[in-house]
Amino acid sequence: MAVKIYKPTSAGRRDMTGYSFEELTKGVKPEKSLLTDLRQRGGRNNQGRMTVRHRGGGHKRRYRIIDFKREKANMPAQVVSVEYDPNRSARIAKLVYEDGEKRYIIAPLGLQVGMTVMSGSNADVTVGNALPLLYIPVGQMVHNIELQPGRGGQMARSAGVSAQLLAKEDGYATLRLPSGEMRRVKDTCMATIGQVGNTDHSNVKIGKAGRRRWMGWRPAVRGIAMDPRSHPHGGGEGRSPIGMAAPKTPWGKPALGVKTRRNKVSTQFIVRRRGKKR
Repeated sequence: MAVKIYKPTSAGRRDMTGYSFEELTKGVKPEKSLLTDLRQRGGRNNQGRMTVRHRGGGHKRRYRIIDFKREKANMPAQVVSVEYDPNRSARIAKLVYEDGEKRYIIAPLGLQVGMTVMSGSNADVTVGNALPLLYIPVGQMVHNIELQPGRGGQMARSAGVSAQLLAKEDGYATLRLPSGEMRRVKDTCMATIGQVGNTDHSNVKIGKAGRRRWMGWRPAVRGIAMDPRSHPHGGGEGRSPIGMAAPKTPWGKPALGVKTRRNKVSTQFIVRRRGKKR
C-alpha cells in the first residue's frame, strides 16, 4: 500500500496524507448479511455518564461482523474481496466457504483475492491460515491471537502489527507482542499466520482538525490552559509550569508513568513487561 500525498491547495491540505486504497477490491459493497447497526455513544456508558472524554460526532458507521474465532475448522474458504472497514485500522477480507457461508476476517499482509485459506490443526502454515499455537513453528510471525482458547483473537489486530512465537513448553507458548511485552498463553489458543496488512497506516498524517472530527474525536483542552477549579494544572498568572510533585489527571490522581494495571490474575503469565530492557 502506498501513501497518497495531497497538493497544498490550502493550509489543511499542506501536510495531509491519505490512503491510496490500491489494495481494495474495486466496485464491491459490504456484505449485507455481515452488517449490523452501530450506535454512537459519544463516550457515555449505559447510565449516560461520560466515561471517555473527547469522543462524539463523526460520520455514521455500520459495524462489520468479524470472525475473530476462526472456529470453522478444516474447511477451505476462498478470498473474494478485500474491503475497507471504518471501525478499525486494518483492512478486512471476505471469505466464502465451500458450504456457501460468508465471513469477514482481518486481512493479513500479502493476502490476495482468489487465494484459499483454512483454519484448524490440519491447515498449512501459510498467510491467512489460523492454527493453534501448538502447530505453529517457533519464530513464526502471527496476529489475531487468543488470550484464552475459544474466546476469539484479542491481541495483535491493528494495522501493520504482528507478534512472534518465541517458545513452546509445558502447554504454554511464549509470544513477543508488538509493544515489546513477552507473554505466555496456552498453546491451544488460535493465531493467524502473518502480519496484519495496511502497514502504512502509521505514516498517514491527519492534516487538519476537521478530519479528526469526521473520525469521531472532539477537541482536547490542555489542563494548564484551564482555571484551577477545572484542573489541578490550571491557574497562575500568565504561562506557568505545572508546579507540583507529579502531573495530575483532571480528578487529581497521578498521571504520566503511573502504573494502572490491577489484573493480578494474569500477571503470572507476563514474562517481561513492555518498555523494559533486559
